[in-house]
Amino acid sequence: MPEKLFNVNQKEYILPGNRSCQGCGLSLAYRYILKALRENTIMTIPASCLTVLHGLYPTTSVNVPCLNCTFASTAASASGLVAGLAAMNRTDTTVVAMAGDGGTFDIGLQALSGAAERGTDFIYVCYDNEGYMNTGTQRSSATPIGALTTTTPVLTKQQNKKDMMKIMEAHDIPYLAMMSPSYPVDLYDKFVKAKRIKGTRYMQISAPCPPGWVFPPKDTVKLGRLAVETSVVVLYEIEDGKFRLTGRSKTLAEKGTRAPLVQYIEKQGRFKKMSMEQLGKMQKWVDGKWNEYLKRAEG
Repeated sequence: MPEKLFNVNQKEYILPGNRSCQGCGLSLAYRYILKALRENTIMTIPASCLTVLHGLYPTTSVNVPCLNCTFASTAASASGLVAGLAAMNRTDTTVVAMAGDGGTFDIGLQALSGAAERGTDFIYVCYDNEGYMNTGTQRSSATPIGALTTTTPVLTKQQNKKDMMKIMEAHDIPYLAMMSPSYPVDLYDKFVKAKRIKGTRYMQISAPCPPGWVFPPKDTVKLGRLAVETSVVVLYEIEDGKFRLTGRSKTLAEKGTRAPLVQYIEKQGRFKKMSMEQLGKMQKWVDGKWNEYLKRAEG
């Protein structure tokens, strides 16, 4: 694998100029995903920020074929593509389904679970911007506790986010990975590896969203790094059941140091109504997850 930025594929698959927001974490991640997957890749995507990035027919800013599908059917759509390619004996094409957290954690979960249970040979990517950002920042089950959304405008969200990685790991699939666009080489390496593996592969990316999380677009990479430094987001992979910390998270584990959660929270306007009780609850949740990962990495 490359492990260094200068070894990353130099070809661009997202053309200059697209309709994503300034500082969009999804667009940063998508650029490196397509570089890693290269040619012979078919995308299928539901209504989402990614649809906006792709553009309106007949023009598009993305240089790979893409099938638009309904919100709930992303993984079912991918299953159909895989079956069609198999019928034509096309074994050299990678089918990729990609949806946001709303289309994965909530609306698309049934189709994704069915495809994973069947062992469908495809890559499923969830870009997690922690809300329904394309339709006006509504709450999803990936939204963190204490966050303001347009459907939690007064009391903020009261629950911690759903652990989607655990749900997908329970399907006993061969490969899962957690990533951040602020660490593009780690992300790139994991997609290169995923492309070579057969069966259902689940990839989850934390995607900072300037308008939804309320921070300046120039700070997207900085905020993504802060998420990892505070272990709100942990970089890891699970291959054939073996857990491994990667990149900056592996370094933090070796050093035994992490930044306090408040440094991440105070940078985002969506947490302006977060109570001290909620901050403490989220810190406890983050600490519990981090300790769980450390034990698994040691084991």
